[in-house]
Amino acid sequence: MIFISVFKLFVSLLVIIVMRIFYFLLALGVLFVVFQSFRTFSAASIETQKYRVVKIENGFEIRFYPVATFATIYSTGTNYKQVASGGFRKLAGYIFGGNEQNKSISMTAPVRMEMSDKGSSMSFVMPEKYDETNLPKPKDASVQIKKSQEMYAAVITFGGYANDEKIELYKNKLVALLEKKGISIIGGYNFLGYNAPFQFYSRKNEISIPIEWKE
Repeated sequence: MIFISVFKLFVSLLVIIVMRIFYFLLALGVLFVVFQSFRTFSAASIETQKYRVVKIENGFEIRFYPVATFATIYSTGTNYKQVASGGFRKLAGYIFGGNEQNKSISMTAPVRMEMSDKGSSMSFVMPEKYDETNLPKPKDASVQIKKSQEMYAAVITFGGYANDEKIELYKNKLVALLEKKGISIIGGYNFLGYNAPFQFYSRKNEISIPIEWKE
């Protein structure tokens, strides 16, 4: 009888512990979904670089990008992994007050990365209200403020977390689609990233290639 009573008590305690763990994990899951939904909403509200869709093709689209102002860092790295962390840290430092006015500049999207065997660059597009004349000067001399030229670009989109393999895959896919359409490529490719590292779903990435195009 004593053994049965102890066993029943043990089972009861075990059930209570399991239920508490279940509800704890359920609460964490709810918090995670709420946090990720908030991050997705926040990302959707961030100012993005302006462009106009010129034509939608099967698998990609053609866009016109007007002149924009960028904060850019150059690197000897030749791939995504080498360029991403160091470049992002320096550019984030600039917009979060690392400038002569100690002024915070709103985060925008996308982060642009141009990569080649000769070196790479990472750029943050500046909010539309800024240009070269009213942007605060970076304290870090490796951060350069520059104005882009207007251009036409072919763009392909993919989801999930980016890595060198995915970037190469979608770049080659876009190049093949352009060759099939007889569209001339006039520059190197860019990787465009739209999400913070801790946003785990609804991620958006793009490969952009400058093209020759007439409307």
